[in-house]
Amino acid sequence: MLRWRMAILVSLAIAISYLDRQTLPVAVTAIAIDIPLSNQRFSALQSAFLLSYAFMYLGGGRLVDALGTRIGFAVIMTFWSLADASHALATSFAMLMGSRFLLGMGEGGGFPAATRAVAEWFTPKERATAMGIINAGTAVGAVVAPPLIAVVLSYSGWRWIFVVTGGLGLLWAWWWIASYVPPDNHPEPGVREPFASASQSCSTPAIPWFDLLRVRESWGLISAKFLSDAAWYFYLFWLPKYLYDARGFDVKAVGTFAWIPYAAAGVGCLLGGWFSSYLVRRQFSLNVARKLALGLSAAVMPSILLVPRLPVAWALAIFSLAYFGQQSWSTLVMVLPTDLFPASVVGSVAGLVGFGGAMGGIAFGQLVGYLLDHGFGYGVVFSLAGTFHVAAFVIILATVPVIQSLNLERKLSYPGA
Repeated sequence: MLRWRMAILVSLAIAISYLDRQTLPVAVTAIAIDIPLSNQRFSALQSAFLLSYAFMYLGGGRLVDALGTRIGFAVIMTFWSLADASHALATSFAMLMGSRFLLGMGEGGGFPAATRAVAEWFTPKERATAMGIINAGTAVGAVVAPPLIAVVLSYSGWRWIFVVTGGLGLLWAWWWIASYVPPDNHPEPGVREPFASASQSCSTPAIPWFDLLRVRESWGLISAKFLSDAAWYFYLFWLPKYLYDARGFDVKAVGTFAWIPYAAAGVGCLLGGWFSSYLVRRQFSLNVARKLALGLSAAVMPSILLVPRLPVAWALAIFSLAYFGQQSWSTLVMVLPTDLFPASVVGSVAGLVGFGGAMGGIAFGQLVGYLLDHGFGYGVVFSLAGTFHVAAFVIILATVPVIQSLNLERKLSYPGA
């Protein structure tokens, strides 16, 4: 089906995004030969990425709402691919940080664009499955990164990693602009008709950010994402370094084994979205279907507390379980804006939610660097990270009592509502 091919194309963009952001963590030991990196310097590089990522998540959502999915996504991908390639020119820590900042600025628009594409092309019964397919791109990119980087490093220097990955993004941007047509303008009438109502809702006036922040459900999603992404960005950016520092892995060993948890993350994306959509098809309410899947995803996350106490093989198994739960969770959290808000503001709401997640990643990342450089060890860090998803689920239960389309005019008390 045409719309599922579109979902796969968007999933490839997300895969390239995660490949690009994993280049530095996986190649960190090779880069450190030329540009020395302490734990706090490493944290600063990730914070530079996440700071611009957070604000561009806001701006990217608004940009995609303004330009439309086709043009907006192409602009975003082109920018971040050039920023990724610019890492190859870095000769100092400051230059590396500048490239990282620019990469985050570009990638911040990726998920808002993907969320808007889902809102345009899929009905509520299909959206969780579609978002699962798209979110699985995170795992594909992260799975490819360790072996690809190990191969590149075996034949050339670390700078070529960024040239190769940046080139892949530019190829995708060309493919997207040449092939994407929104359903309301599609030349095949059979494609347009099922989405007529969605197209109409996309044409309604946008609601300002400050008004969206007056809605309790917005704050619930932002706060939950702040906590869950604090843990996720730690896993994403620090797993290779943990394997280097605490488990004695070299680049070859990381390339051989570090992809395994990310593969489990991809399965979590697909199964979390599929399970929620399955419950909806079985006549469960949207509220029950989403919250049951979210609760099960959060329930496996405290297992990460066991990682420092287990042999490396079991530690990788626990990482895999946690990555599975996290990406099942992430798929469902990012589909909630499409369930709750009209299509005209989905990109903006997704931007606010992603901003909250990135700020959580910055806050916890800085704390991790401080704790490790001051002798607290990974045990304390894992103990903190293992509680975040459960707390996030409690916040969603408290702030989103019923998952259904919101009457924003009434909630915001607009005149005449």
